[in-house]
Amino acid sequence: QVQLVESGGGLVQAGGSLKLSCAASGFTFSNYAMGWFRQAPGKERVFVASIIWSGSRMYYADSVKGRFTISRDNAKNTVYLQMDRLNPEDTAVYYCAAVESYLARYFSEHDWNYWGQGTQVTVSS
Repeated sequence: QVQLVESGGGLVQAGGSLKLSCAASGFTFSNYAMGWFRQAPGKERVFVASIIWSGSRMYYADSVKGRFTISRDNAKNTVYLQMDRLNPEDTAVYYCAAVESYLARYFSEHDWNYWGQGTQVTVSS
């Protein structure tokens, strides 16, 4: 049974940092690209970042480039999202996703196979 379990969300002041984790189980983690999406209230779920199976190539949405860093630890079956210089526009539910591919250049939520339940990130001004 595939499971993606996010953790690390919470309330932070503008300018602060948070690190999200996503623990994966039920599939061969190293065969999958991993990604993060987010959904703000009243808006669609959008791409944030993704990383290929080896961790050597990452992709970012323009809105987070230079502030967020995606990484993975295949030994721990975990993907991370380090979020720095947060601002109120980053407030959203953050979702971890997996796609069975060695590539990670998938920016539509419809391209991804598995999803976590989401973790809330709230940035106060």
